[in-house]
Parts: sequence; structure tokens; C-alpha cells
Amino acid sequence: MRRIIWLAFLMLLIITGKSVFAAGCPPPYAGLIQNGAYGISDLQGKILEGCNLDTPYIPASILKVPTALAVLAILGPDYRFKTRFYIDAQNNLYIQGFGDPLLIPEEIRLIFTELKQRGLRQINAIYIDSSNFALEQQTPGSEFSNNPYDAPVGPTVVNFNSVPIQVQKGGLVFSGGPNTPLLPLMGELAAGYPPGKRRVNVCQGGCNADQKMARYTAELFRALQEEAGIPGQGEMGLKKVPQDTARLLYEHHNSKNLLELTSSFLKYSSNFISNLVYLAAGAEKFGWPATWNKAERAVEQELVRQVGTTTAAALVHRDGSGLCRDDRVTARAMLEVLRVFRPYAWLLRKHEGVPTKSGSMKGVWNYVGYLNDGRAYAILLNQQANRRIALLRMLQGKDARKVTTTKRRPVAKTRKKTTARTLKKKSKRTVKRKR
Repeated sequence: MRRIIWLAFLMLLIITGKSVFAAGCPPPYAGLIQNGAYGISDLQGKILEGCNLDTPYIPASILKVPTALAVLAILGPDYRFKTRFYIDAQNNLYIQGFGDPLLIPEEIRLIFTELKQRGLRQINAIYIDSSNFALEQQTPGSEFSNNPYDAPVGPTVVNFNSVPIQVQKGGLVFSGGPNTPLLPLMGELAAGYPPGKRRVNVCQGGCNADQKMARYTAELFRALQEEAGIPGQGEMGLKKVPQDTARLLYEHHNSKNLLELTSSFLKYSSNFISNLVYLAAGAEKFGWPATWNKAERAVEQELVRQVGTTTAAALVHRDGSGLCRDDRVTARAMLEVLRVFRPYAWLLRKHEGVPTKSGSMKGVWNYVGYLNDGRAYAILLNQQANRRIALLRMLQGKDARKVTTTKRRPVAKTRKKTTARTLKKKSKRTVKRKR
């Protein structure tokens, strides 16, 4: 009787396509995985080994891999974010954004060069038109902290919505970025900080995100307007483009394309960039204004097309970055995504010598990527003990004993350091991006 039941179980696995590896984790993995899964697949996507392959786990930033796979197909690798500039008879400038995540000072200086060449000689009021976003909420999973990784998103945003400030002894405040001029906003955000350089969330302590983003954008454009030698002054704030009295002067397309942005948000795990390309994918597919719902539907439909309905159903996107703790993935689904993502493996940063995307937050320690022989791997740990490095070394056939008790620094500090490094690299060069 037991033999008949076992054979029936095996037949069910074959019929449903489920692997016999989707059971409890065998030794020596059982000693490292208290609540998690791992899996390895060959170059054709066949599962070679693994455990708990069909159990859903919180992905954190490894969700950026299926996000990247979907948006590159929906928008195309050469997609470039646009921003429109309107002028009215009173020389008031209207800036209408479409979610460009790379409006940094270097890019804005290029914009002013073009505006001058098109005959712009004066700018009075500066208005930000935010009508291309209609978000149901700010970023799902945001902790509304002061950290740059928690910065809000919007249609017209500058400097990744993080503000570089430098506080000197005596309370003097300067810009903390070599390419960003001193802005009035910096003095307000610097209040209470000790001497030193830092980047802070534009919406630290909570705020009306649309108003604060518009203020930051307008102040930076005003400062760079003066640097460009364009006279004029006036109020700054939110205002929709008046279609009957303002004319389109210039539509700017960012100098970086989507493939370059994808490289940045994967290598540096930028929540800000990945969420904006996620929103753009939904808006380009279903029409502006951008919403989280449109983005989720667009990405889900594209993943169904590329990896099938079953796999797509195991990838729950509430955002594009993995910041939301309601996101879910399975090891089997991630391995299938990696099979299709293989041509873009070079976009991943290396960990332990192999192309890998990491994902971490409190109680979450994940790795997905490709081993040196080309096999795809996934390590999903939703547990307090961070054993992912030990597991990766074990999958590589290396001695994992020395790292099984590796202690990690607190997640918030790790994220803050990563974001600061990323932003520093961004501000140093127009060419490359970060997370």
C-alpha cells in the first residue's frame, strides 16, 4: 500500500511539474537554513538540486531582477526618460516630468544649455507640473525614515530626492555635493545635525511629498539658472501647465538610456531608480499618469509572457524595488527568471566572485545569480541568522565553515552606506548610475 501511495505521489509531481527537491533541506544545508530555500538549475533551467523551492519568501532587493527583466522588454534598452519645458508670455517656466530618476545637476546644466540655444532669455516663476503621477500611496514598504533609500518618488525629481548637506562647527551649512549649489532647503534640513557631511531624505521627518519634491526641484533649477546667466526671479511651486497660454519650448531626453539605468539599480540596488522605471513601464503600457496598479499589471503581464503563468504567479510585486514586505518570490520562480535573464548577467555585481544580486532587510538575507560554471542559483533566507555567504560558498564547493557565523552590520546602516556610496559615484560622473 505504501508503495502505491509513493508511486502516486511521484506521478503527481511529474504531472504538476514539481520537483522532488521541494522537500525539507537535507544536510549539510539543514544546519544553515532554518526558514528558507535554495536551488540550482542548469543552463537550460532544469532544477538540479534544492529544497523548499515552492515556498514563498520575502525577496527584498532580489526582486529587482524580475523588475529589470520586465521593464527592459516593456520599454526597450534604449528608452530614455523625458522632461518637458514650457514657457508662457510672462517668462514663467513650467517643468513637466515623466519620472526621470537621473535629473542630477550635470544633466540640468545640459538642459539650460539647450534652453538658451532655443532662445530662452529670462525665467521668472518656476512651476512644477506633477500631473503625470497619480500614485495611490507613496512607495509601498517605505519606512518614511531620513535615509536616502527611503526617499519618495515623483514625476519631477532631482538628485534622487536626497539632499547633500555639510554642517561645520558653529552651525554653518554648505552644500555637501561638489556639483550641487547651496540651496535654502539645505539649511532647514541640516537643523539638529552635528558637524559632518551627509545626504538626507528630502522628506525627512514626514512631509507633503509633492510639495517638498517640487520645492527641491525648483530651488535647484533656480540656482543653476543663475549659474547659466539667465536673469529673472519669481515664485516657485506646484502648478499645472496652462495649455492655452504656455508653449512647449523643449522636450529633454536624458543622456542615459534604460540599460545604463538598469545596470545602476542592479549593481547599487537603488530603490529610487528601480521604482521609477517600474512606474514608467506601467504608464507607457497603460497610459499616463503613472500608478502602482498600472506598474504591477504591466510587469505581471510581461513576466507571464516571458516565464509563464505559473512562474509569474509566484512573483508578487507591490513595488519595483523589493522594499515592500508584502512582496513574495519562490526559489523555483527566481531560477526560471534567471534562465531568461542570462543575457543580462553582466549587469549584476559580483559577490564571492560570481554575478549576484543580493537582497537584505531585517530578517531577510537573499542571494540570486550565476555560479562560475554558468548554473543559476537562488538562496532565500527569511530568518535572523545570515548564512547566505556560507551557503554560496558551499554551492561553489568551497569551505563554508569560516563564515557560518558571520555577523552583519545593522540593515539600516548598511543601506545608508550603500546609498551614500552610490550617490557619490553618481555626482562624480554623468555617465554612470547607482543604488
